[in-house]
Amino acid sequence: MRNTSIDDVDWIERDVVAMGNDYAKGFVLAPHQHRRAQLLHGATGQMHVSTQDGEWVVPPQHAVWIPPETLHAVKFVGVTTRSLYITPACAARISDRVRCEVISVSPLLRQLLLDAVDLPLLYGSERECALINLLLLELAAMPAREFDIPLPRQPALLALCQAFLLAPSIHDPADRWAKTMFMSASTFRRHFLQQTGMTFSAWRQRACVISALSLLIKGKSVNEVALSLGYDNGSSFATMFRRVTGQPPSFYHPV
Repeated sequence: MRNTSIDDVDWIERDVVAMGNDYAKGFVLAPHQHRRAQLLHGATGQMHVSTQDGEWVVPPQHAVWIPPETLHAVKFVGVTTRSLYITPACAARISDRVRCEVISVSPLLRQLLLDAVDLPLLYGSERECALINLLLLELAAMPAREFDIPLPRQPALLALCQAFLLAPSIHDPADRWAKTMFMSASTFRRHFLQQTGMTFSAWRQRACVISALSLLIKGKSVNEVALSLGYDNGSSFATMFRRVTGQPPSFYHPV
């Protein structure tokens, strides 16, 4: 099915509904939720997914897993999507993920997603069911990628995190944040870890990597991205980026 809403067909008695949708550059889906789990794959372009727990950047050749009933918003940057909507019972059999996660999309999974969109809504032939079963098996085997930025619930710290994400810098010191929060450095670090599940330095680096992903996908040069994040040169940035993501920055440049 193409360019329709899951709400129109959620009633069908199939574990998986596959859909394809086209979105204009900059289009934003306001916060919403689905009864079913969703696998959202951008066949082209880039997506930004946000929930109350964090933000995710979904580059090309990746997808985001959204558990059932998860309130989320999505910003599309010139995206043609392929989605799977999976009943809660079926989703529980293939994944124990309880929050959104970005996952890799293998060439096989990508092709299965493309093919699934063209299945009849009430698929049932031996081939059609085999395709869906293989798709679910391949989905269950995909590794998660750390392309998310956990956000705190505490309002003052949340405001600082959101301000940082607008202008990330790898050298922004924890002491500055601690003073703003009227805390000692040690108390702030404990508070940050409690709120986000990450140390401040690890969160700061993760935020810079996610920001870099978005810039690289837009075609910015490695040196330009490195300098914008506060690195002295492109080489030191590239070393860090590859260590964190497993890929060189050039991997995410548009072809």
